Amino acid sequence: MKRRKFISLTGAGIAGTTLLSSAPVKIQGSEVRLTFGHGPDDSGTIQALIDKFNERHKDEIRVSWKTMSRLSNVYHQQLASDFNVESGEVEVFTADVPWTAEFSSKKWISEITKDFYRDYTPEDFLTNTLKSTYYNYRMWGVPWYTDIGLLFYRRDLLEKSGFDGPPKTWTELTSMAKKTKSATGIRHGFVFQGAEYEGGVANALEYIWNAGGKVLTGNISVAGSFGQRVIDPNVITVNSTNAAQGLMSARNLIKQGVTPRAVVNYSEMESWQDFVSGNAVFMRNWPFALGNLGDPELYKLEREQVGIAAIPTLGTSNRSYSCQGGWNLMINRYTSDRKKEAAWKFIRFMTAPEQQKYMAINGGFLPTYRRLYDDSEILQVMPSIGEGKSILENARVRPMTPFYQQMAPRISRSFNRVLRGETSGTAAVAVLERELRTVLRKNR
Repeated sequence: MKRRKFISLTGAGIAGTTLLSSAPVKIQGSEVRLTFGHGPDDSGTIQALIDKFNERHKDEIRVSWKTMSRLSNVYHQQLASDFNVESGEVEVFTADVPWTAEFSSKKWISEITKDFYRDYTPEDFLTNTLKSTYYNYRMWGVPWYTDIGLLFYRRDLLEKSGFDGPPKTWTELTSMAKKTKSATGIRHGFVFQGAEYEGGVANALEYIWNAGGKVLTGNISVAGSFGQRVIDPNVITVNSTNAAQGLMSARNLIKQGVTPRAVVNYSEMESWQDFVSGNAVFMRNWPFALGNLGDPELYKLEREQVGIAAIPTLGTSNRSYSCQGGWNLMINRYTSDRKKEAAWKFIRFMTAPEQQKYMAINGGFLPTYRRLYDDSEILQVMPSIGEGKSILENARVRPMTPFYQQMAPRISRSFNRVLRGETSGTAAVAVLERELRTVLRKNR
């Protein structure tokens, strides 16, 4: 934990943090104790922010971090089990971006529309991150940090192998990986997330999108410059030649020896371990992977050895789309009004630009505030963040539907079966279309 750097950052020291425009929430009476639910953070940045918040609000509010599962789908199950019994144990928590529609439809979370418009300027946020917090014209969370699928590559090894930049298509990646493996003796060409879990969904969607396919479309009406209401999310379009080819492009990476067969069981951490251990030329992962580099006692790679780029496409005529991830801060509906007020104060602190700046510099988290992508201090530590901003503009969200949790396992299972060679891309998308249509029909 780089606490000294945390305090001394010009313009980013938490002691000098200026909260957003409204008057502070007044909490009367004894100390309010809050439980904050979120997955692990290996960089230590989040715990430092919680410590600073507790120090600032000593004897008023104290936040304890309940570490939830690293896996998004397991974390979802943990939250849902509490909500189903109307538990208010975890008062404030993070929510993966596809959860908004479900959580709001089931009335598990508190609406924050009035509070948000009072305390924030919507135009300050990246548009896609703000959209992920809206459902049925109402606001349910505040964007905290965003994620996008990125191609990480060994800049140093590609240069030694005669390449002057990253690949733009899967064909180029295959050629570059084979040549670099032969020239350097590195074990793997490319690693990604192929296991049956939420990360597998994100990877599957990127292969489908970047081949020109789609999974689900809906009739969406937009309120103003942001916000959305899914009126009829009943158009399943996954059974297409493009989608089938997209899934097979992933299978072909394994068949050609570019990707290890073990990728069918890989999550983010297995991919990351391969890459930071110096065992892979390319890796698909989230921005956290870059933030964890730079400590020679822990990792073999320095940040200067690693570049980031957009996810490759099936062909030069296809557009590259990255799956948008990220986490929004929300308030448990079943907690007391007094704790909801304290939770809102915690959310305002954690989402302020100063905290997002600290998280970007020390943890590699992508901010949700637009202006931070031009911040000189962030660019000095993370010069590639400018590339991340351009990739964010082409990011796509996972299906925005209250029934997402029923759809996601079917998507990851279809993808995994193709990777294992148990089915073809054509057969997989045909089955997947029938399964997704059944989900929608049963929920009408």
